[in-house]
Amino acid sequence: MTDITLRQDIMDELEFEPSIAAANIGVAVHSGVVTLTGHVPTYVQKSTVENVVKRVKGVKGIAEEIEVRAFGQHRTADDEIARRALNTISWNTVVPTGAVQVKVQKGFVTLSGKVEWQYQKNAAAAAVRPLEGVSGILNLIDVTPHVSTGDVKRRIEEALKRNAEVEAKAIRVDVADGRVTLEGHVQTWPERRAAEHAAWSAAGVKTVVDHITVA
Repeated sequence: MTDITLRQDIMDELEFEPSIAAANIGVAVHSGVVTLTGHVPTYVQKSTVENVVKRVKGVKGIAEEIEVRAFGQHRTADDEIARRALNTISWNTVVPTGAVQVKVQKGFVTLSGKVEWQYQKNAAAAAVRPLEGVSGILNLIDVTPHVSTGDVKRRIEEALKRNAEVEAKAIRVDVADGRVTLEGHVQTWPERRAAEHAAWSAAGVKTVVDHITVA
């Protein structure tokens, strides 16, 4: 597939997605790596654009430079965003009460604290993402579980074997101090994402370094 064809496929997919305003999004492609520019009104749309592009066949990498620009003159104050973020997180039963702290600067939200599972860390960010005024999120919540390195590696490898989308034999898993490194190669971008998801789903994972190549 040529870069020109891939660019057109991406633009068609963005136009097809009803939840985003694609008119203000720029797309450039070089050797399968996509650069996204322009602006959207909410952080949710920014995340959606990236997810839409990732599902297009032929995409090997993404450089995301989209800006969040709120409609109109009104901007939600940082203290109001922080208050809403704390309330939204507290309503989420997945996140332990009082485990997450919130800092907001010019609409950019930084999350900190400690949880035992990666899905709890993800849930905190997901709760904040749709809030009005949020221009970006930095998730610094620490995952501090009580599992051994060998157990983490075993669970990830078993998850890869169970996943119908992934050729487990082509992927190597290394674990050290909660850091998971994935090596090997896959045929498609969704297969790579499935491998990442399997790694993140294991208890004890703090970081996933994905060195898997898309052939």
